[in-house]
Amino acid sequence: MKAKRVKTSKKSYILIPLIILLIILLSYLFYNFYINMRDKNLNKNLQNELTNSISTNEINNDMHNELIEKVKELQNENEDIKAWIKINDTNVNYPVVQANDNDFYLYRNYKKEKSNYGSIFIDSNSNIENPNSNIIIYGHNMKDGSMFKDLLKYTDEEYYNNHKYIEFATNTNSNTYEILAVFKSRIFYKNEKNVFRYYQCTDFSNEEDYNYYIDNCKKISFYDTGVDAKYGEQIITLITCEYSSENGRIVVVAKKTK
Repeated sequence: MKAKRVKTSKKSYILIPLIILLIILLSYLFYNFYINMRDKNLNKNLQNELTNSISTNEINNDMHNELIEKVKELQNENEDIKAWIKINDTNVNYPVVQANDNDFYLYRNYKKEKSNYGSIFIDSNSNIENPNSNIIIYGHNMKDGSMFKDLLKYTDEEYYNNHKYIEFATNTNSNTYEILAVFKSRIFYKNEKNVFRYYQCTDFSNEEDYNYYIDNCKKISFYDTGVDAKYGEQIITLITCEYSSENGRIVVVAKKTK
């Protein structure tokens, strides 16, 4: 007795790959949703630990000391954690890491786990201990307002007037930095000449190099802050993406106050 052939319709040949594709797509979306929620909660829990007893808008000796202790605590978990950065009344309130290159934490959280948010991280060439250095710090511009998204608000001078100071704490010191310039620029191609490559100015070996950086930042700033800097005052530069031009960036520059 001959076995009957099971007829497979053309619709089945089309439907099965579509179902598989749909399952893959849903799995990818679910994974990304899970990762994003995990990192949101991770950062929120850290911030809540800092602000349970101290107002988020109050910077005083207690807050400075708490930031220092938090950095020390987190370094037991990951030695790449170098600092904590905080700007009052904004979403900028995160641990800061530094690796041997600028790619490692681009899509990893401070626990080194894969993350769409990445981390707030210091340029690998910046030396946070050198008083004549520029601490360049990067963070993603996230649609949900997290990480360095709030830096885009500094294009508005009124916003700057209400958010002039940046708190930056290491495991030994917590200092306040006063913003002196805010500007829009981009990452330049290698063959472009006579351009201000602000993202390469990490250490100032002499006063001339220092003044070159400060003068160029203030020259292209959206507005005059009235704040200047002198050689020997450490600089901090925050950078995030800005999408009005290819490789666009928003840059916020501040000096350490006395």
